[in-house]
Amino acid sequence: MGESTDRELMARHVAGDADAFGELFRRHRDRLWAVALRTLGNPDDAADALQDAMISAFRRADSYRGEAAVTTWLHRVVVNACLDRVRREAVRATEPMPDEDRSGHQSGQLASRRDAIADRETSLDLSAALATLPVEQRAALVLVDMAGYSVVDAAQILEVAPGTIKSRCARARAKLLPLLRPIGGGEAHRGNQPAAGDVAPETAEQQSKDDSRSINDQRSDNGGGR
Repeated sequence: MGESTDRELMARHVAGDADAFGELFRRHRDRLWAVALRTLGNPDDAADALQDAMISAFRRADSYRGEAAVTTWLHRVVVNACLDRVRREAVRATEPMPDEDRSGHQSGQLASRRDAIADRETSLDLSAALATLPVEQRAALVLVDMAGYSVVDAAQILEVAPGTIKSRCARARAKLLPLLRPIGGGEAHRGNQPAAGDVAPETAEQQSKDDSRSINDQRSDNGGGR
């Protein structure tokens, strides 16, 4: 007898099979964990979010209608749990602290952090770079570029239009590009680019052709003057 499909496992779980959901989770655990970790950036937060998501999925499995793949539905639950956690943390961060100087101290701290990120010479690892993105952009990029979902599937998971996913990913990539520099500064960042005094192969070839034309033109002018 062949292995049960995801849909069959989900149906068995809803019907009361005590082992079906556990098998479903074991099957997709690694990808679900990777998405949670990349979205939140902290292993403890990711573990808590994944646990919350799986409890929710376990209890709400009867709400699955089969309109999308089971993995898409599970990832939606995980991402929503991550986004909820980020939003709760954001609310806590905006609550005034006791004896806090409200004359701009907090905004000054945030500005200093942004400046530190912008001025940092060393490269950031991927997790730290992802943490600088707005959470909606981060979630879209993680699903498409790291989890391997298509734009359409990512749109289903995040319950937005495909065009919104494309826009969020494009903005996220643009923000990450200057942060994901190789270690070693500007010289390393240039990679295979020609040095300031060098000429790229294509440019060198074109320059040689231009020089040849110039020489032929001069010979023609000299010949006509004789």
